[in-house]
Amino acid sequence: MKRGQEGRYTKRHAESGLAAPLPLLETWPNQFPGYEITIEIPEYTAICPKTQLPDFGTITIRYMPQKACVELKSLKLYIHAYRNVGIFYENAVNRILQDFVKACRPEWAIVTGTFTARGGLSSTIRAQYPQERRGS
Repeated sequence: MKRGQEGRYTKRHAESGLAAPLPLLETWPNQFPGYEITIEIPEYTAICPKTQLPDFGTITIRYMPQKACVELKSLKLYIHAYRNVGIFYENAVNRILQDFVKACRPEWAIVTGTFTARGGLSSTIRAQYPQERRGS
């Protein structure tokens, strides 16, 4: 690394964890239309791809199922697999949403990550499906 580049983030840092193998999310057939499910996972951990220090937070998933609901044990195993993955908060929240939507095909879904403070700063990341359109 060249002098003066020690603190720079690379493309490798930015993409870290996006393709990491994780357990599959399983589903079961939904029996009722038009209701909302909220799942709170207060023990999310992953590794910062830059510093290699652990990150901690709470992941909340809100969704309206169509034909399938997520099976909770598979969701637990999926989230716990992040413990060994180097991934930024933003990427983790978006990957969780992407994997969740692929498995469940919900009417809509919102994944929120509320991460504990590090260096005096805390972050909340929110991703939703379908994506909200912003003004032009």
